[in-house]
Amino acid sequence: MSSTRPTTSRSSAIVADSLVKHFGDVHALNGVSLDVPAGTVLGLLGPNGAGKTTAVRILTTTLRPDSGWASINGHDVVADPRAVRRSIGLAGQYAAVDENLTGRENLMLVGRLNHLSKPAAATRATELLAQFQLSDAANRPVRTYSGGMRRRLDLGAALVNHPPVLLLDEPTTGLDPQSRSDLWEVIGGLVADGTTVLLTTQYLEEADRLADRIIVIDKGVIAAEGTASELKSRLGETTVVLTFADSVTAGRARGALADMHAASLPTDVNALAIPLRGGPSTVRNALNILDSAALQPRHIDLHEPTLDEVFLSLTGATS
Repeated sequence: MSSTRPTTSRSSAIVADSLVKHFGDVHALNGVSLDVPAGTVLGLLGPNGAGKTTAVRILTTTLRPDSGWASINGHDVVADPRAVRRSIGLAGQYAAVDENLTGRENLMLVGRLNHLSKPAAATRATELLAQFQLSDAANRPVRTYSGGMRRRLDLGAALVNHPPVLLLDEPTTGLDPQSRSDLWEVIGGLVADGTTVLLTTQYLEEADRLADRIIVIDKGVIAAEGTASELKSRLGETTVVLTFADSVTAGRARGALADMHAASLPTDVNALAIPLRGGPSTVRNALNILDSAALQPRHIDLHEPTLDEVFLSLTGATS
């Protein structure tokens, strides 16, 4: 294990430098580094087997790296694992709650395991049940909860000890769209209150909505990183897509708009794409030229690269 410490900002809540972890011939992590400022969300995005969960296991002290270094709130994950565990909350892909206990009993149990007194554990359980809109189901066995309710309870359990850092390993896997959206609202509220979040996900919309910065990881290495907008910009400009009645009209329009770099779409012979380099004036100028040539598009759309396209281009995987 390397003893070299990276130079980081004092405001960094999560730091990793050149993490390596191999399982036999499988290179789960091969030199991954990251730096997460306090009070922000880092989205760790990648297909199955990319190394996301391995990174989380190292950061939560359940797995030692072969080399490299990492810290949570300034505590070395190998040298000071107890301090790290006091600083974090963890919610995984599957709700880690006891279905035979009630929601309140689950939270109180976690509180007691975190060395809260019985009255303090009861108070904290009541607070979390209210925060996650589970008060009405507080005294029901968890086996009667829906998937979304279980996931909210699991997230509540991760927050019993008010951790400044929260690690979420694909927390909305298997949830219906409404439950996923509800959980996103909860996570957004936690970040607004100052919690630092590391979020692993395969949902492109989730990363786009929640993450301040995104790291795309593939086969154990970082394929790209930046904001969602920066990653999208790698695939090119926003374009105006003009769709015509037929390919002959589209061909005539392409000739009329040649100076605006109009190009045919490979997926639609009736459509053209023009780079939106002049903002709204691009659309106005294109329509004026077409009007002069007695050509009228049937549809006008704006298209900007999506995280789905970024993901596919970088990893070759579908989201």
